[in-house]
Amino acid sequence: MKLALVHDWLTGMRGGEKALEVLCERFPDAELFTLVHIRGSVSSVIERRRIHTSFVQHLPLVSRYYRQYLPLFPTAIEQFDFDRFDTIVSISHCCAKSIVRPATARHLCYCLTPMRYAWDQFEAYFGAPRVGRAASGVMRRVMARLARWDRDTADRADRYVAISHHVAGRIRRYYNREATVVYPPVDTHFFQPDSSSSKPAAPSALVVSALVPYKRIEVAIDACRIAGVPLTIIGDGPDRARLEAHANGTARFLGRRSNEELREAYRRASVTLLPGEEDFGIVPLEAQACGRPVVALARGGACETIVPEQTGLLVNEPSADAFADAVRRAIDHPFDARAIREHAAAFSRARFGEEMEALIRDAQQA
Repeated sequence: MKLALVHDWLTGMRGGEKALEVLCERFPDAELFTLVHIRGSVSSVIERRRIHTSFVQHLPLVSRYYRQYLPLFPTAIEQFDFDRFDTIVSISHCCAKSIVRPATARHLCYCLTPMRYAWDQFEAYFGAPRVGRAASGVMRRVMARLARWDRDTADRADRYVAISHHVAGRIRRYYNREATVVYPPVDTHFFQPDSSSSKPAAPSALVVSALVPYKRIEVAIDACRIAGVPLTIIGDGPDRARLEAHANGTARFLGRRSNEELREAYRRASVTLLPGEEDFGIVPLEAQACGRPVVALARGGACETIVPEQTGLLVNEPSADAFADAVRRAIDHPFDARAIREHAAAFSRARFGEEMEALIRDAQQA
């Protein structure tokens, strides 16, 4: 099997890159294609691959402003040449699923989500309050054109594999395609409880997230203020200044942290919060792998990864008052750290690798 792996862009180790890392381990001879690769931003397992980039790689200031070149991405992804390959696996949240494959090759798409900003989250990314009225008007036309292209190229993949049943529903709605579900990998070997695994002595809450609008971090800030529980926020992003102003000193912003520091933060927190709607959500499972409960919005992937009253609590409405009540209840609830950990173990890297390898082998033989 001559395998090509395609990823939208390589600029950091998020959920999609962690899935890619497992596939690189399983298929060490695979070549990798991506629009933009910022060297050193991903793991050594990925960096060691033979990586092909698009013309976008050579545009001005691309390492910092690659998202600004979004209108060029459809042209860039279609210019890759896959004639040497018989199997192509794309890991797509933007345009990787729209590669042009030779007639003799099979294309399996591991879909993280149909692109949010082109379909149902335009206002969160490009609404007038975010970018100004004039820029929003321009981007609305650009995103409408991108959504049409995204829909029209949906049949370029022979098979879709979704990261959750929630995303499978979005694939059905926007692409009119069915999808198998394979949950993303969680490093349950690294993220595990410490030797004590006892409940933290002082109540505290944790958010681990990119600081972008749709994550609704302000809900967590307000909820913890109402509940009187200290909040620590790990992560960075374009919304950081606004959120720090909103918190007004009531939450600690730590920015990006190492994996070791992140694991320790999960272990020390009484509860990890997920106030936004996620397509899947790796963070809740990392927290659960460390034996800690999660309070999350009862929408999207959280409904598939959290067992109410056993590994956390689900909140029906995205309000600060509702989350504050859930935070108080979670801190007082007698959660079993071992049961929480056992639940998270079902989402391991080994399980993901085995399921994906079986699908890829099956696609190659079809």
